[in-house]
Amino acid sequence: MQDHGSIGGRKPAFEEALKEWKEASKTAAQKQPAPPKYECRTKRADNPTVLNNGMIAPLIPFAIKGVIWYQGESNANDPALYRTLFPALITDWRKSWGQGDFPFLFVQLCSGAGDDVRIPLLREAQASALALTNTGMAITIDVGEPKNPRLHPRNKRDVGVRLALAARHVAYGKKLAYYGPVYKSMKIDGDKARLSFDHVGGGLIIAAAPTAKENDPPNVPSSELKGFVIAGADRKFVQAQARIEGPDVVIVSDQVNQPVAVRYAWRSDPFDANLYNTELLPAAPFRTDDWK
Repeated sequence: MQDHGSIGGRKPAFEEALKEWKEASKTAAQKQPAPPKYECRTKRADNPTVLNNGMIAPLIPFAIKGVIWYQGESNANDPALYRTLFPALITDWRKSWGQGDFPFLFVQLCSGAGDDVRIPLLREAQASALALTNTGMAITIDVGEPKNPRLHPRNKRDVGVRLALAARHVAYGKKLAYYGPVYKSMKIDGDKARLSFDHVGGGLIIAAAPTAKENDPPNVPSSELKGFVIAGADRKFVQAQARIEGPDVVIVSDQVNQPVAVRYAWRSDPFDANLYNTELLPAAPFRTDDWK
């Protein structure tokens, strides 16, 4: 009977390699003391390296075109740390695969019920990762649900559409409007603040959030530009009146004579924020200050 487990009387290479690995592992284990008990709790998903070793490491031998990352809200516990962790994750994965700076696309946290002051900070931390090459972010502050505190909206369609636009630009080099308006600069003129933006597309407009389901009737846009607050030197933010003037937005409030800072959609639930470009892509939340 032919031995299908060998060729020419020799064991297959993988069996030889497996035997060598087992012997080397046994030798290494004998040289090291037993690890502390807390290092043996490897089944908890929140233990260091568990998710990476169980879900990422096995994929590294395979070719990769890029990554789409959907961030959960749990990292809002420490937005400052996330500024380090998220870029480190992107950089580490690219290094591990050894295929260069492949595209890495991610979804910014959408709107959810409540007023968690940490959520805007995590959105800001997410956006900071765009400093890395070949990255793209889908802005989703307009696809959340007022009664959903967990920030997992039913409307995945628009999330996917915006990721696809980012992929066409980042991964495939297409020149198209793939992003909503992004704050660029502010100029103070008396009691007014004038804001300029990048990614205005065909222009700035007021628009309504997309519907949660494809067949739902469209939402009716407001006649007023909303979502902006303004503050003076006292750092007390108040609701502002905003209007679109060409490629800019002008902000004013009768409660602030000398503006110092402006914020837009700077809440966990900015459902009223309605600045878009003509491609119906929402403006990214932002603040002009760095106050704690």
